[in-house]
Amino acid sequence: MVSASGEKMEAEPELVMCWKDLPMELLLGILSLVDDRMVIVSSTVCTGWRDAIGFGLTSLSLSWCKNNMNNLVRSLAPKFTKLQVLNLRQNNAPQLEDSAVEAVANYCHDLRELDLSKSLRLTDQSLYALGHGCPRLNKLNISGCSAFTDSALAYLASCCRNLKTLNLCGCARAATDRALQAVSRHCSELQSLNLGWCESVSDKGVTSLAAGCPNLRALDLCGCVLITDESVIAIANCSPHLRSLDLYYCQNITDRAMYSLTNSCMKSRHGLWRDDAGSSNGNDNSGLMNLNISQCTALTAAAVQAVCDVFPLLHTCPGRHSLIISGCLSLTSVRCACAIHAHRAGRASLADHAY
Repeated sequence: MVSASGEKMEAEPELVMCWKDLPMELLLGILSLVDDRMVIVSSTVCTGWRDAIGFGLTSLSLSWCKNNMNNLVRSLAPKFTKLQVLNLRQNNAPQLEDSAVEAVANYCHDLRELDLSKSLRLTDQSLYALGHGCPRLNKLNISGCSAFTDSALAYLASCCRNLKTLNLCGCARAATDRALQAVSRHCSELQSLNLGWCESVSDKGVTSLAAGCPNLRALDLCGCVLITDESVIAIANCSPHLRSLDLYYCQNITDRAMYSLTNSCMKSRHGLWRDDAGSSNGNDNSGLMNLNISQCTALTAAAVQAVCDVFPLLHTCPGRHSLIISGCLSLTSVRCACAIHAHRAGRASLADHAY
């Protein structure tokens, strides 16, 4: 290069940045804008990208995978050791086997949330591996995993003591009274539990659960045909934070259970409940927001109306149904406060027009 005065000048070196030289923060920021399939492909570009993604990736979903999910998980687990959230839900034919879950347990020790729903080929070996390798789990979905037994679930509960959300829907062999007693002993922070269609669950398991898990906010007992009023009474007396209760098809439930819910609300409003720290829960009195008593045919309108009256967030009005009473012809007269007000307003309007 020659200057205007005719002197030779050295050319300035050109700055060239290769993709492999991208700062990790920038790379992860770019990958946050694409789907998980592209993230996996990107991890094969070069060793730098692989290491950066492996170090920075904390959430991954493989629910899109329709073939060879088992081999994919086994190959990715050693690379993505920092995962905290992993979705392996299977929406098609079951693919996942114990070897994949064992790989996750062996490498992803910081895992907090795991979805294994509909993994019909998994056995107790998977739960034992997770209990040993992923003790920080706080959210686990194993709904539809029908091969698990209560022994394996009890072991998992003894290891994963931070569990806050547990979905056992359809796990009839795993969700027994014995397993619930183990959950009660070890998982005192549990907030949400789905026991839908776990037909062997009885009052013994639910009452134990209520005593050991006072922070329950959502409990699904739909199809638990053995439970009676005793279960609901225990939950009402021990769960001041309860916001959602599903009793669908629990046909042994009677008015006694409904009045126990009403009484629990009154206790909360008058500050008679106290939490573990000794402070009053009187300010946390929003109470039930969702209640499903469909097919609970032994209930009367008076008892259910009493529940609806004390929990203002339970609605029967169109578009806001949070009190579900389908299949109970005797409860058609039950109305929430806003439905009653709308009915009265309608009658008043008709009367005005009449004059």
